[in-house]
Amino acid sequence: MHQNNSVTEFVLFGLTQDPVRQKIVFLIFFIFYAGTVVGNMLIIVTIKFSRTLGSPMYFFLFYLSFADSCFSTSTAPRLIADALSKKKIISYNECMTQVFALHLFGCMEIFVLILMAVDRYVAICKPLHYPTIMRKQVCIILIVLAWIGSFIHSIAQIILALRLPFCGPNLIDHYCCDLQPLLKLACMDTYMINLLLVTNSGAICSSSFVILMISYFVILHSLRNHSAEGRKKALSTCTSHIIVVILFFGPCIFIYTRPPTTFPMDKMVTVFYTIGTPFLNPLIYTLRNAEVKNALRKLWHIQIT
Repeated sequence: MHQNNSVTEFVLFGLTQDPVRQKIVFLIFFIFYAGTVVGNMLIIVTIKFSRTLGSPMYFFLFYLSFADSCFSTSTAPRLIADALSKKKIISYNECMTQVFALHLFGCMEIFVLILMAVDRYVAICKPLHYPTIMRKQVCIILIVLAWIGSFIHSIAQIILALRLPFCGPNLIDHYCCDLQPLLKLACMDTYMINLLLVTNSGAICSSSFVILMISYFVILHSLRNHSAEGRKKALSTCTSHIIVVILFFGPCIFIYTRPPTTFPMDKMVTVFYTIGTPFLNPLIYTLRNAEVKNALRKLWHIQIT
């Protein structure tokens, strides 16, 4: 990777410098990360091999779980390993790779959440046209477009990161590499870079959140015309989706839609949407979804017996 600076490595401050607290950080986030990987892999395998989960909603849930696993993996393993390290060093190239992966899978999660909202809108508001509109080929094309869009977004982010010159301090006051903490170390005026960051990441987070909230409002409003049973089932599904959207987009908007400044809570907010949300998503989608719970029981009962 091209680098316009004299810095070849960075030192990550991490969540804490206290040795006792570092051990607590290691234990807590090891459990969280293990739970994230196991939970999301259970959903992926269940959807892949279950005959009852063949609808577009579960097709998109498959990719959401995959994005969640990768999104968490882009930061959690290093946070866990660094909790036991005296000096948390990350090379320049590794730092840029982490920026790319963080935004690739984070953006993919945003796009999949939008596709899931579109699927619910068509299923509830246009049920007669649902099999035609959300057929398999269309779903595949939408997922491919989501990957392409995520890749373009990540390329834009990494171009911004590579343009930053570093010639002084190399201590990143964070537990991972991202553009916001890197802007503080750059030996240049970062106003335009931050403006581009807000225009790119901030606009994607904010506009996607508004679109999702409007779509779910329309969906919930249209439920008045459904039967009590249909209303209950649709409401349960949509509630799960809305919870996930709020948990993910709240912290994301807080981080990426503001002037170039940092707050003491930034690291914990980032922890929440990069590690906490991917951990909670499998629980939300399984505990509130009878079809997924039944499929899990059937599939893993067959595997065990």
